[in-house]
Amino acid sequence: MRLVLALFISHGRTTRKMGLGLASRTDMLRNLLTALVRHERILTTTGRADELRPYAEKVFLHLSVYVSMKIADFWLTEKDLIPKLFRVLAPRFAESSGPYLQVVRVPNSANLDRAPTSAIEYLGNPLPPLPIKRRAPDDTLLNTLIRGLREEMQDKIKLQPKAMEPNPKLESGPASRSDSSLTCEPVSSSEAPAVPLNPHSS
Repeated sequence: MRLVLALFISHGRTTRKMGLGLASRTDMLRNLLTALVRHERILTTTGRADELRPYAEKVFLHLSVYVSMKIADFWLTEKDLIPKLFRVLAPRFAESSGPYLQVVRVPNSANLDRAPTSAIEYLGNPLPPLPIKRRAPDDTLLNTLIRGLREEMQDKIKLQPKAMEPNPKLESGPASRSDSSLTCEPVSSSEAPAVPLNPHSS
């Protein structure tokens, strides 16, 4: 396979381009990551939050401190945040195996595009918790009405008369009946009535 063709094969690695080139996409992620490290919670579109999450989790999880410092120096555009990254965030997740962030869907943007919006934040931040939509309990009004309707339909099905069962004797036909009156016995020639050959001759 030619190298040029291999470059166009994703091999399972898919990323959102978001209408940007490689350099513009990298700069956008760097700015988002810098804002996330500074504020520990930012509001952006759902697609950008999903793309930012792996970079925000792996930026300080390397075993080598030197490599981590080099990566942080590249991804953080504001260099005063590097001490916070290794003195505040890294010790917070030192004994945790993940996840380190959470993405919470919020109401769509009020702009004309109405883009799906999400909030991405580091866990354990001092900010007030986000209102996460939980599954409605079973005792809500809507669930109670649905459950009552389901029980009513089940009662109606139970009260319906059962369909008449088919009679096997009628389905089998007269050929399969064992009635002695339908059996044919041979008749001798002396007992048989004389039938004229031409019925109109008499």
